Amino acid sequence: MLDALHATAGALVDEFERRFPYAAALLTSTSGLLIADSGTEQSATEQDPSRGIVFTIYDGKQFFEYATSELAPDALAREVRAWAAGLRVRGDGPALAHASDDAPPGSKREAFATPMRVDPARVPLSEKLAFAREVRQRAAALDTRITRVQAVLFHDLRESVYIGRGRVLEQRVTRTNLSLSILAVVDGQVGWHFLSTGGTTGLEALRITGEDLAHVAEVALKLTEARPIEPGEYDIVTDPSLSGVIAHESFGHGTELDLFPKGRARAAHFVGKRVAAPGVDMDDDPSRPGAFGSYFFDDEGELARPTRILRDGILILPISDLASATFAPGTHTPNGRRQDFTRKVYARMSNTFFAAGTVDPAAMIAGVEHGVYLRHAESGVEDPMGWGVQVTAHYGEEIRDGHLTGRLFAPVGVTGYVPDLLQSISAIGSDFALSPGLCGKGHKEMVATATGGPHLRMRARLG
Repeated sequence: MLDALHATAGALVDEFERRFPYAAALLTSTSGLLIADSGTEQSATEQDPSRGIVFTIYDGKQFFEYATSELAPDALAREVRAWAAGLRVRGDGPALAHASDDAPPGSKREAFATPMRVDPARVPLSEKLAFAREVRQRAAALDTRITRVQAVLFHDLRESVYIGRGRVLEQRVTRTNLSLSILAVVDGQVGWHFLSTGGTTGLEALRITGEDLAHVAEVALKLTEARPIEPGEYDIVTDPSLSGVIAHESFGHGTELDLFPKGRARAAHFVGKRVAAPGVDMDDDPSRPGAFGSYFFDDEGELARPTRILRDGILILPISDLASATFAPGTHTPNGRRQDFTRKVYARMSNTFFAAGTVDPAAMIAGVEHGVYLRHAESGVEDPMGWGVQVTAHYGEEIRDGHLTGRLFAPVGVTGYVPDLLQSISAIGSDFALSPGLCGKGHKEMVATATGGPHLRMRARLG
């Protein structure tokens, strides 16, 4: 993509690298499609296509950026040179953070693409519409008490080329997602349930079985009988989706290094200290094959690799972008991400999860005398400064004497102080699953992420 710009962008980066401690260019192109079928209406909406380029220069003290959608090579060169002419080298700032895989000039040129069998860009729109309709119709036919079903199919393509630090990297990342929601009414009481599947993959991965549909419908019908939970402290077991959102809100945002210099993250005072129970490991890993938040390199040309945030309950390492690793300082991790070429780079999560343990989830539930099994995360919010976390479970089921009673509560909020919550973890499941999602930084700057892990047993306040 954007092949005609490579020579111009490369020449400009070479020119600026001779003047400044750091210079780079990122060319991006994004496109996508969202199909929704509610039974009464079917729609297909193109998702905000964009193409552009952003140049970054570090003058020895500050980072400067210039973004434009002007892609004609001659005009681009004039614009960018005029911008750079106003910058000068300064030596009174911190030394630039170095990547762990820095290469000498001209030594690294690589291209990557999402492996897939069914490229959504090559499937006719009529087939995608028919696929969404068929999923919805199968679900709607399961029970006469189902009053509304919606199926949403989404796919997008993000192409990017990074030029700088002696490398030219190109990637084509395709993401797909299929979500389904079912609403049921029984004796005037409403219940609903949902599922979502997807990743960095082709359409071949978006399959919902008859068993999957039947389970979603069954839960929607049961939730017509759900009641609010009595607020209080409980022993809880969280399914992988809940575990993942707890990870995302506790040590995802809380360990984004760009918050540290601003004094907006309490985690800055806990690096190297115990913040979770022994045995608790947590990673952020953009290199994980097929996960929704995966990529081959970040928007600053850092090759994807895992970062261990927690090891055996100890806070080891925050995630970072180049600027935060330079100014904090800290280790440079592959987490510099932009929503698009017009937006600033921030330290952002990719696929954030607790590592699996050794306990069978059934045995985990059997070990609870009185508590709640929480399932299907709906949302989460965090306070990096106060280190409070709040996660909402779609529903919970009562546990009595190690058995599920069938009594449901919905929705259920989980709140707590992060170290207290995570140090209460008493069992780590042997299973593992990831869920696709989107993450905003300050309710904006959206990027694709995944969250997950195993079942966990801990103690928390519910309400």
